[in-house]
Amino acid sequence: MESKSNTARQSAKMAAPDPPVIEISGLVKAFSGRNVLDGVNLTVHRGETLAIMGESGCGKSTLLRCIIGVHTPDAGTIKVFGKELSSLAPKELDGVRRRFGVLFQSGALFSSMTVGENVALPLKEHTDLSPEMIDLMVKVKLELVGLREAEHLLPAQISGGMTKRAALARAIALDPELLFYDEPTSGLDPIMTGIIDGLIMDLSRTMNVSSVVVTHDLKSAFRVADRMVVLNNGRIVAAGKPHEIRSCPDPFVRRFILGPIEAKTAVFPKSAMEKPPAVEAETHAGVPDAEQLQPAVSGERASG
Repeated sequence: MESKSNTARQSAKMAAPDPPVIEISGLVKAFSGRNVLDGVNLTVHRGETLAIMGESGCGKSTLLRCIIGVHTPDAGTIKVFGKELSSLAPKELDGVRRRFGVLFQSGALFSSMTVGENVALPLKEHTDLSPEMIDLMVKVKLELVGLREAEHLLPAQISGGMTKRAALARAIALDPELLFYDEPTSGLDPIMTGIIDGLIMDLSRTMNVSSVVVTHDLKSAFRVADRMVVLNNGRIVAAGKPHEIRSCPDPFVRRFILGPIEAKTAVFPKSAMEKPPAVEAETHAGVPDAEQLQPAVSGERASG
């Protein structure tokens, strides 16, 4: 009986889902008396890629800064890896931060350091690895993002897309369990956007990291996300898998996904584009129209 009981407990333990990597409850953050975040509830599960979407000023970036500990909430709780951030001492908070990486919108590379030195910085600051091992790790991370040849270049010597990839290599330097992306495709052309999206998906699969992508790029979001949330006026108005967001009946979500009706291109019948005969006569002031000349010219050619 005892053996069966132990087996049952082990089976139940194996069947239990992993705890969420992020749990947010009733999050409120205000600036100048205005609630930028107004009661946000959100969960991020281990191994998934969550896209946070919304129009400019809806609170996306503020939500991200609260999760990584830059902003302190005015109300509510944020748990990362099961630890409530507001209750942590600075040293404990640093320990949590070492378990995640952040790709900032601008890349935020140190301009006086080479690409390789930027990637090496977290390894030098937070590990006891030898210089030889750090150099090897830098090459591995740059290889993952396709930037091995840029190791000795300065940020000013590389393109915007390369800057994003170099910053991503730095974000994964410590093999994080969780990755945050702040507008990862902002300012990039469609080809480079596709490359960055591919890297997000590849890293999620090969490194088994959980990812939070803050973006207003709908094509990118639908490409990389396992699950999505849409923010409006500091509140989550929709959450679900990509196909559920596409079919969401909420008017704001429909307008956000499909665009406003007023913005769609108007199509006029051909007759509406033609000028009235009176206007044409005044415009040409007695000069024959090209269409009137055409038959005569054709006739001359035919007779000649």
